[in-house]
Amino acid sequence: MVLYIVGIGPGSSDYITPAAAAVVRDSDTVFGSKRALELFPDVDDAVVLGGGDVDEKLEMAAELAISRKVSVLSTGDPGFSGVLKPVKRIISRKRLDVEIQVIPGVSSVQLCAARLLIPWDDADIVTFHGRPEESIVDIIDKGRPTIILPSKSPSETARFLMENGIDPERMVAVCERLSYPDERVVKLKIGEVAVSEFSYMSVLVVF
Repeated sequence: MVLYIVGIGPGSSDYITPAAAAVVRDSDTVFGSKRALELFPDVDDAVVLGGGDVDEKLEMAAELAISRKVSVLSTGDPGFSGVLKPVKRIISRKRLDVEIQVIPGVSSVQLCAARLLIPWDDADIVTFHGRPEESIVDIIDKGRPTIILPSKSPSETARFLMENGIDPERMVAVCERLSYPDERVVKLKIGEVAVSEFSYMSVLVVF
């Protein structure tokens, strides 16, 4: 059977693709975070991913997919700091006879680049999720715009960058709560971001 990994966009239902909506609608069981599942109120059999048991729930999803049509919701795109990587690892480790199909989604990084009119091939794109943070500083020092998907708040990320040698006068854009009605995009110096409050649902661009 097939386990569907479904990208559902940055947060607003406006960015859910027809393909994603169709797969979720036809699924027997749907796994996702509370925020993700709120976008699909008509789902009958939903399992919330959250807290310290995410891997356990993903393993349950993979095992259920042997006999049922199961979807796992991934905010943004599953291939960029999404659930594709851990699901592949679980299926390989458990040696489950399950095929994975990915339904791509619009990521917050894509929407951030669009808001700031940044062509993808003119920028570096990095994530703080699951990689050594120090390695990101070397990428930023190349001088190209660097789009960062942080694992911490923008202020914590800005302080980390300054502590690792990035000039506090350097300009950065904070794209906050992208796709939501209260979306905000501001440009500040890194030092200013370090002492400001932003939602954890933010993407940063260092110029």
